[in-house]
Amino acid sequence: MQSGSGKQRVMTSTRLGAIFFFFSAAFFGIAQSSQDPQLGSARVVFQTNYGDIEFGFYPTVAPKTVDHIFKLVRLGCFNTNHFFRVDRGFVAQVADVVGGRTAPMNHEQREEAEKTVVGEFSNVKHVRGILSMGRYTDPNSASSSFSMLLGDAPHLDGQYAVFGKVTKGDETLRKLEEVPTRREGIFVMPIERITILSSYYYDTLTESCEEEKAALRRRLAASATEIERWFRESMLI
Repeated sequence: MQSGSGKQRVMTSTRLGAIFFFFSAAFFGIAQSSQDPQLGSARVVFQTNYGDIEFGFYPTVAPKTVDHIFKLVRLGCFNTNHFFRVDRGFVAQVADVVGGRTAPMNHEQREEAEKTVVGEFSNVKHVRGILSMGRYTDPNSASSSFSMLLGDAPHLDGQYAVFGKVTKGDETLRKLEEVPTRREGIFVMPIERITILSSYYYDTLTESCEEEKAALRRRLAASATEIERWFRESMLI
């Protein structure tokens, strides 16, 4: 499982500072075992052209990786990115955001996206729904590409950094597995682009009521409208 580099925000709130503090406290105050880690309270939702995928983080398993990926999410770096690899029964892999996005990156986004994180390998098993970082041969080369496991892959155990798991959207993953693909070297790649149209995040403890969820959906819709407008304007340039 290698990085997809070169293959080819959206929660806004006046309470961001308080929420970030709450996330940090929630992330690092959770007990877990290496075989059955507990999720932190933060959730991220990728809205793709095949449906939504929600996932959570294992902050006590891979704290540096979680911090990095979550910051990329908060900056909106995964918006307009894509899944460059879909290997049925194995992985659906998100491309590196540098090179994988269609929208241009600002300075803050690029600065974070070009960082790498130390390999935080653990005893957590690679089973369906697990999130695992992509990397090159250097164990400390993981950046922003990661896989969502579509099946059990014990040969990856201890070799790639597990940092979370899918919490909702397995039906979307099953749709991705049905997409026509082509093989390019070791990669099985979708023929049509599987786009992450937008993303948002929330906290399961502070935003669990329907009113808060409705507000999130409104923010997501507003973000999608902004992205569509950008595409239309770019086509006119």
